Amino acid sequence: MSKVNIALVQMSCVADKQANLKKATEKIKEAAAKGAQIVCLQELFTSLYFCDVEDYENFKLAEAIPGTSTDILGKLAAELKVVIIASLFEKRTEGLYHNTTAVIDADGKYLGKYRKMHIPDDPAFYEKFYFTPGDLGYKVFETAYAKIGVLICWDQWYPEAARITSLMGAQVLFYPTAIGWATAQDEATNKEQYEAWQTIQRSHAVANGVHVVSVNRVGFEQNDAMKFWGGSFVSNPFGKLLFLASHDKEETAVVEIDLDKTDSYRTHWPFLRDRRIDSYEPITKRFIDE
Repeated sequence: MSKVNIALVQMSCVADKQANLKKATEKIKEAAAKGAQIVCLQELFTSLYFCDVEDYENFKLAEAIPGTSTDILGKLAAELKVVIIASLFEKRTEGLYHNTTAVIDADGKYLGKYRKMHIPDDPAFYEKFYFTPGDLGYKVFETAYAKIGVLICWDQWYPEAARITSLMGAQVLFYPTAIGWATAQDEATNKEQYEAWQTIQRSHAVANGVHVVSVNRVGFEQNDAMKFWGGSFVSNPFGKLLFLASHDKEETAVVEIDLDKTDSYRTHWPFLRDRRIDSYEPITKRFIDE
């Protein structure tokens, strides 16, 4: 299949987990009604972004994957014949947790999961308190409509993550995300941060010759101390924006992408073909020796 309709669900969240899940299901239905074939939800969409504090009570938000949420979304995927990319807080076993994205195929089948590899620890983003770094490696998923790669939020800043996932055969890179501005911050800093965030991901599209889809949340959280900046987007393999969402509105957008163009972009600008893996050898050898 050459042309695929990708949906981005950019939404705000509340403290009630079931309310968030219900909202997400309604927005998936809305996307399907618009012709979506692959629907990507934002990072940790079933809750507020709880990593602003180190609180043991928040571990109660975690769930098994596959489990209750993937069962609900699996039935919905089969009903609507859409692929669903769902970012969830995973309880792997007692005392071991991950920031994980599940992928459900258009027939409702659970295809597997990716566990976030890069874990931030910044003010109001204390993820290392909650999440163990992923142990599954980078992942691609052969869905009904495309072979997709899934990375998560902080992975966005690392070129190796995008490169390796692309080399594994991903035709599209998806980044469920939760990132925002401190409301006490000045507008110039806000603009600079957002542009850096968007630029690095568009750069991954160019360097690897793939479409990139980034889906962020919106709304004020953390007692209005944090404004999640939305700005979800789709980039083609030359870094051109095919869609750009607002910074403050919930949006369910469907964007058509042409996967056949990947071969053309990679043939004419062969950044993937001309890679020099051997250039990493002195560095990797040094770390091994040390």
